Amino acid sequence: MKLVPMERKEAAEFVNRLHRHHDPVLRDRFRIGAEHNGVVCGVVQVGNPVARALCDGKTLEVVRLCTDGTKNACSFLYSAAARVARDLGYSKIITYILNTEDGASLRAAGWHKEADTRGHTWNTPSRPRNTTAPTVDKQRWAREL
Repeated sequence: MKLVPMERKEAAEFVNRLHRHHDPVLRDRFRIGAEHNGVVCGVVQVGNPVARALCDGKTLEVVRLCTDGTKNACSFLYSAAARVARDLGYSKIITYILNTEDGASLRAAGWHKEADTRGHTWNTPSRPRNTTAPTVDKQRWAREL
């Protein structure tokens, strides 16, 4: 497996085709593809933290990670995202997973569970939002860089 550059449009098409519960993101800081046997098997997109309280200028968030199921692709991409974030001068990287996911790929990439979060919606009368994002309880995972 090797890392490959990925344009936002390519990443969005991959996520749109294969992600189980999210639409593609509209913005990110950077994205990386994983290639296995000459075929893109996964993509990670990293951006600013979605939660404003975590936007400290030193933290990034994996906002999408999607693979076609290739073995070890998830941990490969989580590790690569953390290395790039560190090399860019960030001190922490976070992501969220559903409570139904076990975090094995994150643990393999050196991340740790940081918090349990309550599910909610960002939709409000003053700022209506349509989203396919799950509104269930999640886990926040982190890696200090």
